Amino acid sequence: MPLYIEMPKLADTMTEGTLVKWRKNIGDKVSMGDIVAEVETDKATMEMESFDDGILHEFLVKVGDKVPTGSRIAVLLAKGEKAPAPGTTPAITPAPAKAASPSDTRTPGSVAGKPTAASPVTLSAGGRVKSSPLARKIAGERGVTLESLAGSGPGGRIVAKDVLHANPASVPAARGGAPAPSVAAVPVPPAGPNDTIIPLSGMRRIIADRLLASKTQIPHFYLHIEVDAGPMMKMRADLNAGADPASGVKLTVNDFVLKAVVAAAVKVPATNSAFNGDSILQFGSVGLSVAVAVDDGLVTPVVRDAQTKSLREISEAIKDLATRARAKKLKPDEYQGGTITVSNLGSYGIEFFDAIINPPQAVIVSVGAILKKPVVGPNDTIVVGQRLAIGLSADHRVVDGAVAANYLSELRRLLESPALLLV
Repeated sequence: MPLYIEMPKLADTMTEGTLVKWRKNIGDKVSMGDIVAEVETDKATMEMESFDDGILHEFLVKVGDKVPTGSRIAVLLAKGEKAPAPGTTPAITPAPAKAASPSDTRTPGSVAGKPTAASPVTLSAGGRVKSSPLARKIAGERGVTLESLAGSGPGGRIVAKDVLHANPASVPAARGGAPAPSVAAVPVPPAGPNDTIIPLSGMRRIIADRLLASKTQIPHFYLHIEVDAGPMMKMRADLNAGADPASGVKLTVNDFVLKAVVAAAVKVPATNSAFNGDSILQFGSVGLSVAVAVDDGLVTPVVRDAQTKSLREISEAIKDLATRARAKKLKPDEYQGGTITVSNLGSYGIEFFDAIINPPQAVIVSVGAILKKPVVGPNDTIVVGQRLAIGLSADHRVVDGAVAANYLSELRRLLESPALLLV
């Protein structure tokens, strides 16, 4: 019986992938671990490996096709196996679902026989519903009962998309017996002859889902400060002037802000946290997420253990991550697991703004442009000053107003005394 290579689920948020390139040809021998194709997800272009040995017999999808996760994309034949007639295997058809054996530790995207369609709820050895951490988090935020869902992951495991697509009947009534509130969608007028309909990409669909969930399920509050950017600008100019000209690497204003955001999170650790249902998870290290604009939206690559890195190390790390983010070359662990996010629109001339929290984090820092303004100087004289507007959006379930204010006070202190960022 032939084996089928399937579109793998390369990240928790992935529901489909675009086949970018075949790395093997029809008739090639394929061994376990060989790279057979390149797949573009909503955030990156990744190499896809085979989980079986065989001869590549038939492609079921074409380069450029968008394929749901778990769908068949190619046929492998074992040595000496009779080939089925070309075209007899349906393309983009999920393999029949069945429970994985306890010893099957392979990831999705292997061969037929692994669950791809929804499976009945499956319990772990301890009696808990088998579900991914992200699925449990979303279920907790949305009030979805996991026991009421069917899992489409390996072995019937409930994954994020199962919760996101849950039937409203799976959501219990709100506390106090009142039904959960619902908001009727406002109908969009029909497209006219000069209008353009732009299909949602995978990235835009996920951005829409996550930000809607964030804005409707997380109680945001907002604080703002204005920072004297003069000392930071002077130090930046001095450091760049003394840098090795051959390196061509210059520190940016954003580098100073990023370093200060991390240092302030260490000083006020309550901001480096996440709401965890019946508890608050306070992280032991800082995963610095930085919003990077790409062609179809944005991604937030993560500088891990940022509290251990110097100003220049953070600068180099984020420049590398941003470059690869725009080229869709990030690995999943490079854009997952952040603990605090920075969004900077200063280069677009935006003076200040309020950002939407990046769940499951509790805080996002918004950074505007540095502007020259008349300010009150010594002896009540009016002088020209450089001012930087910074905003903080916080999850009120985790962070209280006083805590957020302390954080911004520490952030201002560091940016107005930038020598502290070098020690």
